[in-house]
Amino acid sequence: MALSLTEINSLFSVLSEENAAEQSFETLSSSLHMCFSKNDHFRIGNSLILLLQNPDLLPQGTQKLVAIFLLFDMYKSEPFISNPFATFFVRILTQKAEKDPPGKEFHFDPPRVSNAERYFISQLLTNPSKELFRKTPTQILQWDVSSLPPLDLTPLLNTIKECQQDIVLVDRVGVPTILPDSGFPRSNLEAIVASRRINPDNQRAVIDQILAGSQMTTQSHLSMRPEFLRLVPPLHSAEDELVWLNPIEADQYAAVWDSSLCQAKHSASEVRRLMAKAFKTALTPQESSQLQDELEQDPNVVFHIGLTPSRLPGLVENNPMIAIDVLLKLMSSNQITEYFSALVNMEMSLHSMEVVNRLTTSVDLPKEFIHLYISNCISTCETMQDRYMQSRLVRLVCVFLQSLIRNHVIDVKDLYIEVQAFCIEFSHIREAAGLFRLLKQMDSDNADMPPSSSSPAPMANSSS
Repeated sequence: MALSLTEINSLFSVLSEENAAEQSFETLSSSLHMCFSKNDHFRIGNSLILLLQNPDLLPQGTQKLVAIFLLFDMYKSEPFISNPFATFFVRILTQKAEKDPPGKEFHFDPPRVSNAERYFISQLLTNPSKELFRKTPTQILQWDVSSLPPLDLTPLLNTIKECQQDIVLVDRVGVPTILPDSGFPRSNLEAIVASRRINPDNQRAVIDQILAGSQMTTQSHLSMRPEFLRLVPPLHSAEDELVWLNPIEADQYAAVWDSSLCQAKHSASEVRRLMAKAFKTALTPQESSQLQDELEQDPNVVFHIGLTPSRLPGLVENNPMIAIDVLLKLMSSNQITEYFSALVNMEMSLHSMEVVNRLTTSVDLPKEFIHLYISNCISTCETMQDRYMQSRLVRLVCVFLQSLIRNHVIDVKDLYIEVQAFCIEFSHIREAAGLFRLLKQMDSDNADMPPSSSSPAPMANSSS
């Protein structure tokens, strides 16, 4: 876990007061990744945590902000809940705004941040934009966020806290073994920095000794934790001697065995892991079956798996069967219209039509949604430039429409003119001609029906 002196020099070339004050976050990120590989990130992260827990080692506000940013930047390509330092961000964002009175502070508390820094960290976790990375730490510290709308981090923080419940309680407690200098209390650190009472040479010597010393590999990166006591089991209570049971016959005693031992128990975190993978790539048959079983056992888990309307198209394209199961379980949600909107506006494909077709046979979908989806399919076919792909999409749409008509999901009269024009435009394609014949047959059947007592008989269509 220890860093070499060369690595410490490289790290502090990024954290130096000059770079931290003048360089943009984008430049600082590039400098870090040039100095360290991905295999070094966890060691660097542990070192940054240790420095942040000792404010006299990183006294400048810009240095503190850069260190926090680097903890995020090293794992920005992965889901945030996979960041090994995610709980550190939770502690920063959930700490009280006011300072603790002297004597009530803990040396292992995370650094206290201003409103501007808190808003910056919140944006990193929710919407990290390129424009944000182009700012410098100095600009962030001077940022007026009083007029900006607050960011809701409750779902993200609750997800992280829920993941922590899977960790054994003994492993979740403890205090760092590095104690700060009592002559530099946190409550008066700003005045101490302003008066330049911190000797830079002594400060660097302490940093080198902590991060590169031999103790770093054994104690410095660990924490002092309560010992897990394992009590010696008591002896069997007998009046005069120990009783030893010796079964005489094989069937005299039955062994008590818990058949559920050693069986995998998939928690909500496992479901979220599989869903995160399902958004990006196709799951294996075993993974799909496992995920569907978990959703079937606990339908409410669908509200805690990280699915949003913007991520639905990726799930539909990579795992349409999972998308169908999830949407069916979300039908009672007040956000279902947003998911329908995402499904309508995504790029038309075989998988999206398969999802819509399966939904129409399982539940009653709003007519407006079905009509809009059909209109988008027709519009996509008409604007497709690639002739081969256009013919393929037209065939898919025609088969899709025939299925909807035959299953009485849609009323032909509602879309008759639009679908008829579509069939005429692509009449050279066999499936379009078949759909046109089906329309005529349906129109003829409606014309042959006797008029109802409450409405006049429909007029026969004379067009060929």
